[in-house]
Amino acid sequence: MSSYMLLAALIALLAGLAIGKAWERYKLRDGKWIDRRRSRESPHYMLGLNFLVANQIDLAIEELSRAAALDSDALEVHMILGTLYREKGQVGKAITEHQMLLQRPKLSRLEHANVLLCLGLDYKRGGFVDRALEAFTEVLRLDPKNEHALLNLQKLHEEQHQWTEAYDTRRRLSKLADIDSRPQSQAILAFLENEIGLEAMRRRDHAEAIRRFDSAIDLDARAVPAYLNLGDVRVARGSERDAAAIWEKLIEVAPDRAYLAFDRLEALAIRTGKPERFTELCSRLIDNNTQDWLARLALSRHLAASGYPREALDLLFAALVQNPHALGIHQAIWRALGQLHHPAALVDRYGELTENAVFYLDPHVCMRCHYRSTELLWQCPHCHDWNTFVEERIAPAQDAAEVEV
Repeated sequence: MSSYMLLAALIALLAGLAIGKAWERYKLRDGKWIDRRRSRESPHYMLGLNFLVANQIDLAIEELSRAAALDSDALEVHMILGTLYREKGQVGKAITEHQMLLQRPKLSRLEHANVLLCLGLDYKRGGFVDRALEAFTEVLRLDPKNEHALLNLQKLHEEQHQWTEAYDTRRRLSKLADIDSRPQSQAILAFLENEIGLEAMRRRDHAEAIRRFDSAIDLDARAVPAYLNLGDVRVARGSERDAAAIWEKLIEVAPDRAYLAFDRLEALAIRTGKPERFTELCSRLIDNNTQDWLARLALSRHLAASGYPREALDLLFAALVQNPHALGIHQAIWRALGQLHHPAALVDRYGELTENAVFYLDPHVCMRCHYRSTELLWQCPHCHDWNTFVEERIAPAQDAAEVEV
Protein backbone atom coordinates (compact mmCIF):
# COMPACT_ATOMS: atom_id res chain seq x y z
CA MET A 1 0.00 0.00 0.00
CA SER A 2 2.82 2.37 0.91
CA SER A 3 4.54 1.69 -2.43
CA TYR A 4 1.34 2.72 -4.28
CA MET A 5 1.17 5.93 -2.24
CA LEU A 6 4.83 6.68 -2.98
CA LEU A 7 4.25 6.07 -6.69
CA ALA A 8 1.18 8.33 -6.66
CA ALA A 9 3.12 11.08 -4.91
CA LEU A 10 5.93 10.79 -7.45
CA ILE A 11 3.47 10.98 -10.36
CA ALA A 12 1.83 14.02 -8.77
CA LEU A 13 5.23 15.71 -8.37
CA LEU A 14 6.17 15.08 -12.00
CA ALA A 15 2.77 16.31 -13.15
CA GLY A 16 3.19 19.45 -11.07
CA LEU A 17 6.59 20.12 -12.62
CA ALA A 18 5.22 19.60 -16.10
CA ILE A 19 2.26 21.88 -15.45
CA GLY A 20 4.60 24.51 -13.98
CA LYS A 21 6.89 24.39 -17.00
CA ALA A 22 3.90 24.62 -19.31
CA TRP A 23 2.50 27.57 -17.36
CA GLU A 24 5.92 29.23 -17.53
CA ARG A 25 6.10 28.73 -21.29
CA TYR A 26 2.45 29.14 -22.36
CA LYS A 27 -0.31 31.63 -21.58
CA LEU A 28 -3.94 31.97 -22.59
CA ARG A 29 -4.71 34.97 -24.82
CA ASP A 30 -7.97 35.54 -26.73
CA GLY A 31 -9.00 31.95 -26.08
CA LYS A 32 -5.72 30.57 -27.50
CA TRP A 33 -2.63 29.24 -25.79
CA ILE A 34 0.42 31.31 -26.82
CA ASP A 35 3.97 29.95 -26.64
CA ARG A 36 6.01 32.51 -24.69
CA ARG A 37 9.23 31.28 -26.26
CA ARG A 38 8.08 31.47 -29.89
CA SER A 39 9.87 34.72 -30.55
CA ARG A 40 13.14 33.44 -29.14
CA GLU A 41 12.96 30.12 -30.92
CA SER A 42 12.03 31.65 -34.27
CA PRO A 43 14.66 31.89 -37.02
CA HIS A 44 14.09 35.65 -37.05
CA TYR A 45 15.30 35.97 -33.47
CA MET A 46 18.45 33.94 -34.15
CA LEU A 47 19.13 35.80 -37.40
CA GLY A 48 18.63 39.13 -35.62
CA LEU A 49 21.21 38.20 -32.98
CA ASN A 50 23.64 37.09 -35.68
CA PHE A 51 23.26 40.38 -37.53
CA LEU A 52 23.67 42.23 -34.23
CA VAL A 53 26.97 40.46 -33.52
CA ALA A 54 28.10 41.29 -37.06
CA ASN A 55 27.20 44.97 -36.40
CA GLN A 56 24.64 44.95 -39.20
CA ILE A 57 22.17 47.06 -37.26
CA ASP A 58 19.53 47.58 -39.99
CA LEU A 59 19.25 43.85 -40.71
CA ALA A 60 19.19 43.07 -36.97
CA ILE A 61 16.27 45.49 -36.48
CA GLU A 62 14.40 43.95 -39.41
CA GLU A 63 14.70 40.36 -38.13
CA LEU A 64 14.05 41.19 -34.48
CA SER A 65 10.94 43.15 -35.47
CA ARG A 66 9.63 40.00 -37.18
CA ALA A 67 10.45 37.97 -34.07
CA ALA A 68 8.62 40.47 -31.87
CA ALA A 69 5.55 40.24 -34.12
CA LEU A 70 5.22 36.57 -33.16
CA ASP A 71 4.71 37.60 -29.54
CA SER A 72 4.11 41.24 -28.66
CA ASP A 73 4.80 40.38 -25.00
CA ALA A 74 8.40 39.32 -25.65
CA LEU A 75 9.93 41.89 -23.32
CA GLU A 76 13.61 41.23 -24.04
CA VAL A 77 13.13 41.45 -27.83
CA HIS A 78 11.46 44.86 -27.55
CA MET A 79 14.18 46.06 -25.17
CA ILE A 80 16.83 45.04 -27.70
CA LEU A 81 14.95 46.75 -30.50
CA GLY A 82 14.77 50.00 -28.54
CA THR A 83 18.48 49.82 -27.81
CA LEU A 84 19.26 49.29 -31.50
CA TYR A 85 17.16 52.31 -32.44
CA ARG A 86 19.16 54.36 -29.93
CA GLU A 87 22.47 53.13 -31.34
CA LYS A 88 21.32 54.14 -34.83
CA GLY A 89 20.56 57.61 -33.53
CA GLN A 90 16.79 57.13 -33.81
CA VAL A 91 16.27 58.29 -30.24
CA GLY A 92 12.58 59.07 -30.68
CA LYS A 93 11.83 55.49 -31.76
CA ALA A 94 13.93 54.13 -28.88
CA ILE A 95 12.07 56.24 -26.34
CA THR A 96 8.69 55.19 -27.76
CA GLU A 97 9.65 51.51 -27.69
CA HIS A 98 10.80 51.61 -24.08
CA GLN A 99 7.93 53.82 -22.88
CA MET A 100 5.45 51.30 -24.30
CA LEU A 101 7.13 48.56 -22.27
CA LEU A 102 6.69 50.60 -19.09
CA GLN A 103 2.92 50.64 -19.67
CA ARG A 104 2.69 46.89 -19.25
CA PRO A 105 0.66 46.12 -16.11
CA LYS A 106 2.54 43.12 -14.70
CA LEU A 107 6.22 44.05 -14.95
CA SER A 108 8.29 42.69 -12.10
CA ARG A 109 10.35 45.12 -10.03
CA LEU A 110 13.56 44.03 -11.81
CA GLU A 111 11.97 44.23 -15.27
CA HIS A 112 10.69 47.71 -14.46
CA ALA A 113 14.21 48.76 -13.40
CA ASN A 114 15.80 47.34 -16.56
CA VAL A 115 13.34 49.08 -18.88
CA LEU A 116 13.82 52.36 -17.00
CA LEU A 117 17.57 51.97 -17.38
CA CYS A 118 17.16 51.63 -21.15
CA LEU A 119 14.88 54.66 -21.19
CA GLY A 120 17.42 56.66 -19.18
CA LEU A 121 20.07 55.80 -21.76
CA ASP A 122 17.69 56.96 -24.50
CA TYR A 123 17.17 60.29 -22.76
CA LYS A 124 20.91 60.66 -22.20
CA ARG A 125 21.65 60.00 -25.87
CA GLY A 126 18.98 62.52 -26.88
CA GLY A 127 20.36 65.21 -24.58
CA PHE A 128 17.34 65.19 -22.23
CA VAL A 129 19.51 65.48 -19.12
CA ASP A 130 16.77 66.11 -16.53
CA ARG A 131 14.71 63.17 -17.76
CA ALA A 132 17.77 60.92 -17.80
CA LEU A 133 18.59 61.91 -14.22
CA GLU A 134 15.02 61.12 -13.16
CA ALA A 135 15.09 57.75 -14.91
CA PHE A 136 18.40 56.63 -13.39
CA THR A 137 17.30 57.84 -9.94
CA GLU A 138 14.10 55.80 -10.24
CA VAL A 139 16.12 52.74 -11.30
CA LEU A 140 18.14 53.07 -8.11
CA ARG A 141 14.96 53.32 -6.05
CA LEU A 142 13.84 50.01 -7.52
CA ASP A 143 17.30 48.44 -7.55
CA PRO A 144 19.73 50.29 -5.21
CA LYS A 145 22.68 48.16 -6.31
CA ASN A 146 22.30 48.71 -10.05
CA GLU A 147 25.87 49.56 -11.06
CA HIS A 148 24.91 50.62 -14.60
CA ALA A 149 22.48 53.23 -13.28
CA LEU A 150 25.05 54.52 -10.77
CA LEU A 151 27.76 54.80 -13.42
CA ASN A 152 25.51 56.65 -15.86
CA LEU A 153 24.28 58.92 -13.10
CA GLN A 154 27.88 59.73 -12.21
CA LYS A 155 28.72 60.53 -15.82
CA LEU A 156 25.70 62.80 -16.17
CA HIS A 157 26.75 64.74 -13.08
CA GLU A 158 30.29 65.03 -14.47
CA GLU A 159 29.04 66.33 -17.81
CA GLN A 160 27.09 69.00 -15.92
CA HIS A 161 30.16 69.76 -13.76
CA GLN A 162 28.18 68.74 -10.68
CA TRP A 163 31.31 67.40 -9.06
CA THR A 164 29.98 66.92 -5.52
CA GLU A 165 27.02 64.88 -6.79
CA ALA A 166 29.34 62.87 -9.05
CA TYR A 167 31.62 62.21 -6.08
CA ASP A 168 28.74 61.01 -3.88
CA THR A 169 27.47 58.72 -6.66
CA ARG A 170 30.95 57.29 -7.21
CA ARG A 171 31.26 56.54 -3.50
CA ARG A 172 28.06 54.48 -3.69
CA LEU A 173 29.44 52.69 -6.73
CA SER A 174 32.81 52.03 -5.09
CA LYS A 175 31.10 50.21 -2.21
CA LEU A 176 29.76 47.71 -4.76
CA ALA A 177 33.11 47.27 -6.54
CA ASP A 178 35.06 44.06 -6.18
CA ILE A 179 38.51 44.08 -4.62
CA ASP A 180 40.36 44.14 -7.95
CA SER A 181 38.58 47.28 -9.21
CA ARG A 182 38.81 49.27 -5.98
CA PRO A 183 42.14 50.98 -6.81
CA GLN A 184 40.63 52.31 -10.04
CA SER A 185 37.57 53.49 -8.14
CA GLN A 186 39.80 55.24 -5.59
CA ALA A 187 41.68 56.96 -8.41
CA ILE A 188 38.41 58.25 -9.92
CA LEU A 189 37.32 59.53 -6.51
CA ALA A 190 40.66 61.35 -6.29
CA PHE A 191 40.05 63.09 -9.63
CA LEU A 192 36.58 64.13 -8.48
CA GLU A 193 38.01 65.48 -5.21
CA ASN A 194 40.47 67.48 -7.30
CA GLU A 195 37.63 69.00 -9.34
CA ILE A 196 35.79 69.98 -6.15
CA GLY A 197 39.04 71.55 -4.93
CA LEU A 198 39.33 73.57 -8.15
CA GLU A 199 35.82 74.91 -7.59
CA ALA A 200 36.89 75.99 -4.11
CA MET A 201 39.95 77.70 -5.60
CA ARG A 202 37.74 79.68 -7.97
CA ARG A 203 35.74 80.82 -4.94
CA ARG A 204 39.03 81.72 -3.24
CA ASP A 205 38.16 79.29 -0.46
CA HIS A 206 41.75 78.18 -0.04
CA ALA A 207 41.17 76.19 3.12
CA GLU A 208 38.51 74.03 1.46
CA ALA A 209 40.67 73.66 -1.66
CA ILE A 210 43.63 72.45 0.40
CA ARG A 211 41.40 69.96 2.23
CA ARG A 212 40.09 68.57 -1.05
CA PHE A 213 43.50 68.31 -2.72
CA ASP A 214 44.96 66.60 0.36
CA SER A 215 42.01 64.18 0.34
CA ALA A 216 42.64 63.41 -3.35
CA ILE A 217 46.28 62.57 -2.62
CA ASP A 218 45.22 60.37 0.31
CA LEU A 219 42.87 58.48 -2.00
CA ASP A 220 45.50 58.04 -4.71
CA ALA A 221 49.17 58.85 -4.15
CA ARG A 222 49.55 59.38 -7.93
CA ALA A 223 46.78 61.98 -8.19
CA VAL A 224 49.03 64.26 -10.24
CA PRO A 225 46.67 67.24 -10.75
CA ALA A 226 46.02 67.40 -7.01
CA TYR A 227 49.76 67.95 -6.35
CA LEU A 228 49.93 70.65 -9.01
CA ASN A 229 46.88 72.48 -7.70
CA LEU A 230 47.85 72.09 -4.06
CA GLY A 231 51.17 73.76 -4.84
CA ASP A 232 49.33 76.57 -6.63
CA VAL A 233 47.20 77.19 -3.53
CA ARG A 234 50.32 77.28 -1.37
CA VAL A 235 51.87 79.88 -3.68
CA ALA A 236 48.67 81.94 -3.56
CA ARG A 237 48.92 81.91 0.23
CA GLY A 238 52.57 82.94 0.16
CA SER A 239 54.02 79.53 1.12
CA GLU A 240 56.41 79.05 -1.79
CA ARG A 241 58.68 76.68 0.12
CA ASP A 242 55.71 74.40 0.81
CA ALA A 243 54.73 74.60 -2.85
CA ALA A 244 58.21 73.55 -3.98
CA ALA A 245 58.11 70.60 -1.56
CA ILE A 246 54.72 69.48 -2.92
CA TRP A 247 55.83 69.65 -6.57
CA GLU A 248 59.08 67.84 -5.78
CA LYS A 249 57.01 65.15 -4.03
CA LEU A 250 55.01 64.79 -7.24
CA ILE A 251 58.22 64.17 -9.16
CA GLU A 252 59.19 61.54 -6.62
CA VAL A 253 55.93 59.58 -6.74
CA ALA A 254 55.22 60.03 -10.48
CA PRO A 255 58.49 60.72 -12.34
CA ASP A 256 56.76 60.02 -15.67
CA ARG A 257 54.60 63.09 -15.01
CA ALA A 258 57.41 65.29 -13.68
CA TYR A 259 57.32 67.52 -16.76
CA LEU A 260 53.92 68.87 -15.70
CA ALA A 261 55.60 70.65 -12.79
CA PHE A 262 58.62 71.98 -14.71
CA ASP A 263 57.21 75.42 -15.54
CA ARG A 264 56.09 75.93 -11.95
CA LEU A 265 59.41 74.82 -10.46
CA GLU A 266 61.47 76.85 -12.93
CA ALA A 267 59.47 80.02 -12.26
CA LEU A 268 59.75 79.45 -8.52
CA ALA A 269 63.51 78.86 -8.70
CA ILE A 270 64.07 82.05 -10.71
CA ARG A 271 61.75 84.06 -8.47
CA THR A 272 63.58 82.97 -5.33
CA GLY A 273 67.00 83.64 -6.88
CA LYS A 274 68.03 79.97 -6.99
CA PRO A 275 67.88 78.95 -10.67
CA GLU A 276 70.46 76.22 -10.03
CA ARG A 277 67.78 74.24 -8.17
CA PHE A 278 65.90 73.73 -11.42
CA THR A 279 69.07 72.80 -13.29
CA GLU A 280 69.95 70.24 -10.63
CA LEU A 281 66.44 68.80 -10.68
CA CYS A 282 66.45 68.26 -14.46
CA SER A 283 69.96 66.81 -14.41
CA ARG A 284 68.93 64.37 -11.72
CA LEU A 285 65.93 63.21 -13.71
CA ILE A 286 68.08 62.71 -16.82
CA ASP A 287 70.63 60.70 -14.85
CA ASN A 288 67.85 58.49 -13.45
CA ASN A 289 66.25 57.95 -16.86
CA THR A 290 68.35 58.36 -19.99
CA GLN A 291 65.18 58.34 -22.15
CA ASP A 292 63.62 61.34 -20.39
CA TRP A 293 63.44 63.70 -23.37
CA LEU A 294 61.03 66.05 -21.59
CA ALA A 295 63.56 66.81 -18.85
CA ARG A 296 66.17 67.51 -21.53
CA LEU A 297 63.76 69.79 -23.38
CA ALA A 298 62.92 71.72 -20.19
CA LEU A 299 66.57 72.10 -19.22
CA SER A 300 67.53 73.18 -22.75
CA ARG A 301 64.88 75.91 -22.73
CA HIS A 302 66.15 77.09 -19.36
CA LEU A 303 69.75 77.18 -20.60
CA ALA A 304 68.84 78.93 -23.87
CA ALA A 305 66.92 81.59 -21.95
CA SER A 306 69.96 81.99 -19.69
CA GLY A 307 72.27 82.63 -22.67
CA TYR A 308 73.70 79.15 -23.26
CA PRO A 309 72.32 78.09 -26.66
CA ARG A 310 75.15 75.67 -27.48
CA GLU A 311 74.63 73.69 -24.27
CA ALA A 312 70.90 73.79 -24.95
CA LEU A 313 71.42 72.42 -28.45
CA ASP A 314 73.44 69.46 -27.15
CA LEU A 315 70.55 68.54 -24.86
CA LEU A 316 68.02 68.97 -27.66
CA PHE A 317 69.92 66.68 -30.02
CA ALA A 318 69.95 64.03 -27.27
CA ALA A 319 66.21 64.55 -26.74
CA LEU A 320 65.63 64.24 -30.48
CA VAL A 321 67.16 60.78 -30.45
CA GLN A 322 64.58 59.69 -27.88
CA ASN A 323 61.56 61.25 -29.60
CA PRO A 324 62.27 62.50 -33.14
CA HIS A 325 58.59 63.27 -33.76
CA ALA A 326 57.98 65.82 -30.98
CA LEU A 327 57.35 69.20 -32.57
CA GLY A 328 58.38 71.03 -29.40
CA ILE A 329 61.94 69.72 -29.71
CA HIS A 330 62.24 70.90 -33.32
CA GLN A 331 60.94 74.34 -32.46
CA ALA A 332 63.45 74.63 -29.61
CA ILE A 333 66.27 73.50 -31.90
CA TRP A 334 65.49 76.18 -34.47
CA ARG A 335 65.42 78.82 -31.75
CA ALA A 336 68.81 77.66 -30.47
CA LEU A 337 70.23 77.56 -34.00
CA GLY A 338 68.92 81.08 -34.50
CA GLN A 339 70.80 82.22 -31.40
CA LEU A 340 73.94 80.61 -32.81
CA HIS A 341 73.33 82.10 -36.30
CA HIS A 342 72.85 78.65 -37.91
CA PRO A 343 76.36 77.10 -37.91
CA ALA A 344 76.54 74.78 -40.93
CA ALA A 345 77.85 71.75 -39.00
CA LEU A 346 74.99 71.94 -36.48
CA VAL A 347 72.38 72.36 -39.20
CA ASP A 348 73.79 69.27 -40.97
CA ARG A 349 73.66 67.35 -37.70
CA TYR A 350 70.05 68.36 -37.23
CA GLY A 351 69.23 67.22 -40.77
CA GLU A 352 70.75 63.79 -40.16
CA LEU A 353 68.76 63.27 -36.96
CA THR A 354 65.45 64.29 -38.55
CA GLU A 355 65.80 62.56 -41.90
CA ASN A 356 62.98 60.09 -41.12
CA ALA A 357 61.06 62.14 -38.58
CA VAL A 358 57.35 62.88 -38.87
CA PHE A 359 55.97 65.84 -36.97
CA TYR A 360 52.54 65.79 -35.42
CA LEU A 361 50.60 68.08 -33.11
CA ASP A 362 48.42 65.63 -31.17
CA PRO A 363 50.73 63.05 -29.59
CA HIS A 364 48.38 62.18 -26.70
CA VAL A 365 45.80 59.47 -27.33
CA CYS A 366 43.01 58.02 -25.18
CA MET A 367 43.53 54.29 -24.60
CA ARG A 368 39.77 53.67 -24.50
CA CYS A 369 38.33 55.52 -27.50
CA HIS A 370 41.52 56.71 -29.33
CA TYR A 371 40.59 60.39 -29.10
CA ARG A 372 43.70 62.49 -29.82
CA SER A 373 44.80 65.65 -28.05
CA THR A 374 47.63 68.18 -28.25
CA GLU A 375 48.01 68.02 -24.46
CA LEU A 376 47.61 65.55 -21.64
CA LEU A 377 44.00 65.51 -20.41
CA TRP A 378 42.82 63.95 -17.16
CA GLN A 379 39.34 63.19 -18.48
CA CYS A 380 38.67 62.25 -22.09
CA PRO A 381 36.17 64.70 -23.67
CA HIS A 382 34.89 61.94 -25.94
CA CYS A 383 34.37 58.84 -23.77
CA HIS A 384 34.56 60.74 -20.43
CA ASP A 385 36.81 58.15 -18.78
CA TRP A 386 39.48 59.32 -16.36
CA ASN A 387 43.25 59.14 -16.74
CA THR A 388 43.24 57.26 -20.05
CA PHE A 389 45.67 59.43 -22.07
CA VAL A 390 49.15 58.25 -22.96
CA GLU A 391 51.84 59.72 -25.17
CA GLU A 392 51.93 57.81 -28.45
CA ARG A 393 55.30 57.15 -30.03
CA ILE A 394 55.58 56.48 -33.76
CA ALA A 395 58.93 54.73 -33.41
CA PRO A 396 60.63 53.11 -30.41
CA ALA A 397 63.06 55.31 -28.53
CA GLN A 398 66.76 54.72 -28.73
CA ASP A 399 69.22 54.93 -25.88
CA ALA A 400 70.97 58.28 -25.79
CA ALA A 401 74.29 56.52 -25.31
CA GLU A 402 73.99 55.06 -28.81
CA VAL A 403 74.20 58.48 -30.47
CA GLU A 404 76.94 61.05 -30.02
CA VAL A 405 75.88 64.63 -29.43
